[in-house]
Amino acid sequence: MIDVKKDERLRAEVREHPYPLLFATVSGAHLYGFASADSDWDLRGAHVLPLAAVAGLDDGEATVKLAHLRAGAEVDLVTHDARKFFALLLRDNGYVLEQLYSPLVVHTTPWHAELMEIARGCVTRACVRHYLGFAANQWRLFEKEEPRRVKPLLYVYRVLLSGIQLMRTGRVNASLPECNAEIGLPYIGELIARKTAGPEHTVLHDADVEFHRGEYLRLGRALVDAAEASTLPLAPTSRAALHDLLLRLRMETGAALAAA
Repeated sequence: MIDVKKDERLRAEVREHPYPLLFATVSGAHLYGFASADSDWDLRGAHVLPLAAVAGLDDGEATVKLAHLRAGAEVDLVTHDARKFFALLLRDNGYVLEQLYSPLVVHTTPWHAELMEIARGCVTRACVRHYLGFAANQWRLFEKEEPRRVKPLLYVYRVLLSGIQLMRTGRVNASLPECNAEIGLPYIGELIARKTAGPEHTVLHDADVEFHRGEYLRLGRALVDAAEASTLPLAPTSRAALHDLLLRLRMETGAALAAA
């Protein structure tokens, strides 16, 4: 397994970011547990704009996107300014929660650890909408394509199983193999094997669409049931703490972050 903290391709992308980073983690197929040999490296995170960039008349860069070909691999880094990232956390956004809690950490700071603790209050029952919506989009993509591909189908199962685990346990886990270890769908391993084997195996000419449609609907109902039975809060409880953290970040010169 690649040590992402030591991977020079990923470190180089982080070094080119124009602002101090709160954190940068690996997302995408590498996080989800079904990366192929040619999969892109998707880095995500949060940066901190200097006070002058947010207090004047001109808006600072709320989102920064970098992309390079490094040693034969496509590496992209997308980060949001802390204010935008915190606002997304408060909107029951499972995608940014998965970025924040990704175990594949390329760059971290003490602020990152504090944010992870605070953001536990952003794990809510309302996050179910994110997972249901993402699954529906990927199912439509899988169903309309000819020939059908394994990638959108894996995304369907990934988000449904991640959502079910989140509703049941409060744990943010974007890894399909790990989530499936608890739920036990027997066909997931074969689908992952086809995806990771290479381009020639990623098309499902023999896809049993009716079977997968039935599973998509069944797991969607299981996700709704898990949300209805969940003990998670209905809405985020961390707004005040996020507000305080943002103020402290803004008042910093950036030196502490840059040196972390």
